[in-house]
Amino acid sequence: MINDETLGRQLRETVPYIDDDGFTARVMASLPAARRESRWLRAVILLGLALIGSGVAYLIGAGHVVREGIIELANFPIWLLLVFAFGCGLVVGAFAVIFAIRKTPEVRDLTRLEF
Repeated sequence: MINDETLGRQLRETVPYIDDDGFTARVMASLPAARRESRWLRAVILLGLALIGSGVAYLIGAGHVVREGIIELANFPIWLLLVFAFGCGLVVGAFAVIFAIRKTPEVRDLTRLEF
């Protein structure tokens, strides 16, 4: 059995283009332009729905839970809040580094790494 990485490497190493007398270029030119959807519109809709949901939950009666949580958070020692914030930053930073490394092409194909 050939795994995905070996198959991907073999496909990349093959001849990249077969001459088709311009057929591919004609087909690509005849396609309609791709519609670009606005990403900010999606973000605004999600943020709006989150705010509406939070408002509804507050009006239903969950507001006292939020108030009590803020009061409890205000009673925490400052050093514990700093440790918590630093730990959260380390976790988020570690995930960012892991995802950035996974996006590099060298990591996908370990045979191309040079040491």
